[in-house]
Amino acid sequence: MTTAKPIPAVSFQTARTGASTNANEMGMRPMQERAYNKRGEQYLLIKSPPASGKSRALMFIALDKLQNQGLRQAVIVVPEKSIGSSFGDEPLTQYGFWADWSVKPKWNLCNTPGADDEKADPSKIKAVGQFIESEDQVLVCTHATFRFAVERFGVEAFDDRLIAVDEFHHVSASEDNRLGNQLAEFIARDKVHIVAMTGSYFRGDAVPVLTPEDEAKFEPVTYTYYEQLNGYEHLKALNIGYFFYTGRYLEAIEHCLDPTLKTIVHIPSVNARESTKDKVSEVNEILHYLGKWTDADPVTGFELVAMPDGRVLKIADLVDDSDPARRSKVLAALKDPAHKNDRDHVDIIIALGMAKEGFDWIWCEHALTVGYRSSLTEIIQIIGRATRDAPGKTTATFTNLIAEPDASEAAVADAINDTLKAIAASLLMEQVLAPRFTFSPKSAGPLPDFDYGPDGYQEGKANVGVNEERGQYHFEIAGLVTPKSSEAARICEEDLNEVIAAFVQKKSVAERGMFDEETPAQELTQVAMGAIVRDRYPDLSAEDQEAVRQHAIAALNLTQKAKSLAMDAADVGGGELRANTALLDGVRQYAMDVRELDIDLIDSINPWQAAYAVLAKSMSESTLKQVQAAIAAKRTKISPEEAKELAAAAVKFKKERGRLPAVTSPDAWEQRLAEGAAAFMRFREEGRYE
Repeated sequence: MTTAKPIPAVSFQTARTGASTNANEMGMRPMQERAYNKRGEQYLLIKSPPASGKSRALMFIALDKLQNQGLRQAVIVVPEKSIGSSFGDEPLTQYGFWADWSVKPKWNLCNTPGADDEKADPSKIKAVGQFIESEDQVLVCTHATFRFAVERFGVEAFDDRLIAVDEFHHVSASEDNRLGNQLAEFIARDKVHIVAMTGSYFRGDAVPVLTPEDEAKFEPVTYTYYEQLNGYEHLKALNIGYFFYTGRYLEAIEHCLDPTLKTIVHIPSVNARESTKDKVSEVNEILHYLGKWTDADPVTGFELVAMPDGRVLKIADLVDDSDPARRSKVLAALKDPAHKNDRDHVDIIIALGMAKEGFDWIWCEHALTVGYRSSLTEIIQIIGRATRDAPGKTTATFTNLIAEPDASEAAVADAINDTLKAIAASLLMEQVLAPRFTFSPKSAGPLPDFDYGPDGYQEGKANVGVNEERGQYHFEIAGLVTPKSSEAARICEEDLNEVIAAFVQKKSVAERGMFDEETPAQELTQVAMGAIVRDRYPDLSAEDQEAVRQHAIAALNLTQKAKSLAMDAADVGGGELRANTALLDGVRQYAMDVRELDIDLIDSINPWQAAYAVLAKSMSESTLKQVQAAIAAKRTKISPEEAKELAAAAVKFKKERGRLPAVTSPDAWEQRLAEGAAAFMRFREEGRYE
């Protein structure tokens, strides 16, 4: 093993205010109240973490739309059948609301009706048609059923109805995404109300969920991880890290799998390079590590494993699908509402493709995942399994086991790819967990409800203001470009993390940022981020594109500098990385240290600097050198596209400094600008540009 224990990439200490679980007089938690206050909007987009109460928020909104806004019916659409149970009957009047939520069993097409229940047509698509013709008000079905029903009956059949789409990140603006195309048709017809909900508004393929013009029609309700976790009553800390291993993961897992913690283990797909290609034997080997298998519980189907200390672990095996009856028994036991609040019901769950999105086990303390998953979205969903608040649960941990490179060139390439993906996930989670940033130019004036320190807001300085209640920071940055259009302003307010997600997922940029010491930071922050913004938002003006770029890189780099300060403090003090208080203090400390933030300074920070420092602690020096050599070998000459980007930056350099960048300059970025400008002229003479 390269390390004796997993290395935390992100560590978040919560304030435990209890605010996110406190209900108002109508039984609504803060996120639900925030969403309900926007209930009159025709198109509503709720972005809120797992366990924040999105399902119940929808119930409140849907009941108001049915009772008070003239809508005829509500159609609730979920990605898979297991999530349909989240929208079952709820006695909301018991908690102060004016109506209860009720779904007739035959209209919850995700469940099997009881023997005495009235039944709809066995064809779920026909059942949707029956519901539309009925006087009943609520239907629950899967994304797939809804897609086929829209194809069968047409968008006009759903006029004057509420369409509520759970786990909205499954939708995309791609031409190949049928549900995305259908929603665009609904919006174009403008005869329905839509509530879209997601706990991870990122797609692994970096395709936008909605087109900019469609998304502009949605009123956003954002409740951040920062607000959610700080508002918990019991959970003190969330740790996210990775563990690099050599050899077989089954020999490494003992360093990470603590049998005293309630754990979900996600083993790799049989097609993954980490897999032994025999998933059942992998589970058996994990059971053998934990103790001695004694029996399977006849009621739950859980595997019973006796540990050396005499304790018997109850382990749910969701991997072995050779016996459908046994598998159904295990799934039913995990879903049994009678045991939802029973901490001792099960100890460890071992899964392959299950126990991720929508899976609700509040006692989960550790999500242990082998290999990189298919997307950032999937990782965030897995992390969400461990972030529920529960009595006695003080720490939640996500650990990603990643194989180190070995001697063969092909394995090196695969391992580097997985390493970069894991780092991208940690960078994105840092942004998700950080407080929200609001940026404005120097001397733009104070914002209401922000604390600017003991001396207050000071004219002529780049001020930093804090709103602790909302978890929001206001930074003044000299030279910052402000968005001019409403769309650019919306992106800077709501979508910076989506821009950052696209940035950190770009493999070539991550490779150079992490492992190529010759790459100037500005080539990443200005050129690479600029290209991503232009590709993502081609209809914005050049000035608005630059505003979005600056806001996104400021958010990313301020978080990374704060993390560096937190790591330095932990190293000096010999203590654990306390990224929440240290992050907040670190951001403020950084602003004080530099006295004045300006965009050129922010652009000069390598966004991968802090991540590399973490990686260097968890990976051997020889392996790091091997990875750096592999990246250096891939370094190419300036391409025509890069030359164009660099030439544009060189023009800006000349305007600001009154001279052209010099190739002999000791500054690496100025050298690169000069090289790029020269390459641009050469390519233009060769006719490489239209």
